[in-house]
Amino acid sequence: MKRILSPALALTATLAIAACANTTEGGGDAGPPQPGGTLRYGLSQAPTCSDPAQAGTNQTLYVARQIVDSLTDQDPASGEIKPWLATSWQVSPDAKTFTFHLRPDVTFSDGTPLTATSVQKNFDAVVHTLTAAKAPLGASYLSGYVGTTAIDPLTAEVRFDAPNAQFLQASSTPQLGILADATTAKPAEQRCLGDNIGSGPFVYAGYRQDASATLVKRPGYRWGSAVFAHSGEAYLDRIEFTVVPEAGVRTGSLSSNQLDAVSDALPQDVPQLEAAGAKVQFDSNPGVPFGLQPNVSRAPLSDSAVRQALLHAIDRKQLVDTVLGPQFLPATGPLASKTPGYVDLSKSITYDPDQARRLLDQAGWVPGGDGIRVKDGRRLSFGVLFGAQFAANQATLELVQQQLRKVGVDIRLELTPVADYTARQNSGDFDVTYFNTTRADGDILRTTFGRGQRNLNQRGPIPALDQALADQLSTTDPAARAGIIGQAQRSVIENGLWLPTIELSQAIGVSGAVHDLKFEASARLQFYDTWLSKR
Repeated sequence: MKRILSPALALTATLAIAACANTTEGGGDAGPPQPGGTLRYGLSQAPTCSDPAQAGTNQTLYVARQIVDSLTDQDPASGEIKPWLATSWQVSPDAKTFTFHLRPDVTFSDGTPLTATSVQKNFDAVVHTLTAAKAPLGASYLSGYVGTTAIDPLTAEVRFDAPNAQFLQASSTPQLGILADATTAKPAEQRCLGDNIGSGPFVYAGYRQDASATLVKRPGYRWGSAVFAHSGEAYLDRIEFTVVPEAGVRTGSLSSNQLDAVSDALPQDVPQLEAAGAKVQFDSNPGVPFGLQPNVSRAPLSDSAVRQALLHAIDRKQLVDTVLGPQFLPATGPLASKTPGYVDLSKSITYDPDQARRLLDQAGWVPGGDGIRVKDGRRLSFGVLFGAQFAANQATLELVQQQLRKVGVDIRLELTPVADYTARQNSGDFDVTYFNTTRADGDILRTTFGRGQRNLNQRGPIPALDQALADQLSTTDPAARAGIIGQAQRSVIENGLWLPTIELSQAIGVSGAVHDLKFEASARLQFYDTWLSKR
């Protein structure tokens, strides 16, 4: 019998790209960088908040990251932590105390100086004002936070009540970027209005929620990260972000020179972009790849045999080949391949529908009259909660739906608006939730699968996993920590807590006039080194 694709999936399959540019920088050999100009950028979704500390989506971070500097930066190539606002740092042997020595010449865009007290007020605000409700990522990075002490005006000592080895990498993230006192003193909602004050190379000149954001160059900026390619002010005078949710409109606007760069360039749009002299830059996201996280407190996902069978029922290569194209990778475990400490677990989740059927047979799930398995009068059916944060989510899940049906499993796709999606996740009102989480550190496993964190699995104790997630926090030796993170990855798969599908890649369409548009370590855009040649 011929398999029939849904219209959305058929369109994607028909137009899937055969080959695209794979690079982290726009432009070719165009000579030395030229200062000046306005870069017009089309976002695929509206930023959710102008505050970096409250930012979660890629589109939000593309904007908010540009106005804030962090204590450290992370080299995208090596994963090494590099100086930024802090010129040096020390970590205590027990990984409970982190001491940062700040640059003496940094000011925020309101003219106030960066001091150790600034660091203290930022971290205090994340923990006590924003809290995990508004700043879930930043709050998780500061888990066990005791406080920050200003040892002197340029030395900040950050203390935790338990080992927290991941914090040094966390200090490089935009969620823990350092903002001026005028911003940290505000309540959460007032920090989303576009008047945030940072020390970054750009400042807000305009912000319209759900519509647009405008950034202008910060005059006198001279304290860039050691990762940056140049020093001094940014090259661009201005960046104009406009929300353009329709992929075809983004492509048409880039092709017709109405925009200079766009988010989420779809595979089928690449020929049109290349014909117009543009190209697509790809960068894979570190962290937890896209996958299905089962609520193990609910039947039928409470049955571990069902979860193990599902691991072998998903053809990840087909997902990439049919829906996405060659610049995307099949997920091979609970960490994406770009993440420090990643272990390839593809042999543990090999596509083997016969094995999936055997596991279900042995667990007492027998095929019903319509092909869907039944046990004790209950169909092997469940819902999958997902959002449209990534354009290919629905097409990917439609193909997963077809694959699972071949082994007798029925899934219902529940496309949900972002606000409702988050609320249902937080309340545990779902069978399975589908998402990814980006971070260039293996501690993302703790925040995703730890019982004391979000615990969307709604799981009870798993001693081996719980011990590994705790031990990696107290281990400062990189090689030893990577080994422990590897143990955690294996335990996640062995317990069926994550059903991987694909690794997310950022696909940015750029015109031929855009040069050195770069991805930082977490695959978010960095505009500091970007410049424009004549259009």
